[in-house]
Amino acid sequence: MNPQTILQYDGSFDGFLSSVFLVYEQKINAPIIQKQYEQNNQLFTISEIVYTDEAKAKRVWRGLQKKISKSQQKVIFKAFLSEIKGVENTLLSYIKKIFKEPNSNYLDYGDKDILKISQVAKMVEREKHRMEAFVRFKQTKDNTYIATVEPDFNVLPLLIHHFKDRYADQKWLIYDIKRAYGIYYNLHKVEIITLNSISKLNPNIEKDTFSERELDFQQLWKSYFNSVNIKSRKNSKLHIQHLPKRYWKYLIEKNEF
Repeated sequence: MNPQTILQYDGSFDGFLSSVFLVYEQKINAPIIQKQYEQNNQLFTISEIVYTDEAKAKRVWRGLQKKISKSQQKVIFKAFLSEIKGVENTLLSYIKKIFKEPNSNYLDYGDKDILKISQVAKMVEREKHRMEAFVRFKQTKDNTYIATVEPDFNVLPLLIHHFKDRYADQKWLIYDIKRAYGIYYNLHKVEIITLNSISKLNPNIEKDTFSERELDFQQLWKSYFNSVNIKSRKNSKLHIQHLPKRYWKYLIEKNEF
């Protein structure tokens, strides 16, 4: 029995594409691609560390660009951002089918892998739209607008274009508490950052971090929210359907200091 090869990568998209390159380069039969921190409990396997190589990743991506449309490329990227366990292997199967088909713009959505990737990408897209709607910025004393989030999927890379266009005239930071990184706009470009002290971006952040103007606006927003909330027409079930409780702790109108 030949042992199965497990390719362990750093969790980045370029790292994943580097793994795909290695599968073709070494002609690895039925590999398992997984993040380095994931445990391997399978018997009769050998592990190989995949070092992220941007040149190899670009070769794979350019190969896909020649075979599929931009929308299909986005489907691959969104599915990867889902972080669902094992999604890398479903994506690998999906990519193999793309390279195998002479005309990949007409993929068979009856295929379980192709259908699964399409469904996962839609889930990620929905979470992206929720974040665009539910992000609440707060102005700090140094005139930076910050927001903390904990999305189900790793959607921060998908939010850059929306918030850069919408808030081009102010410095802002959206920080993913769950994944411990954020996207920061400095009036010129968006950068990926990590913070040593995440506690400073706790949803119950200290009052003295905010500007006085921000605290006034927060109070006004809460007053407006309460005034338009007609108790006799309250429909809690419908409200939670449109605004799930998992988002509430980051919404100004749902929290008190």
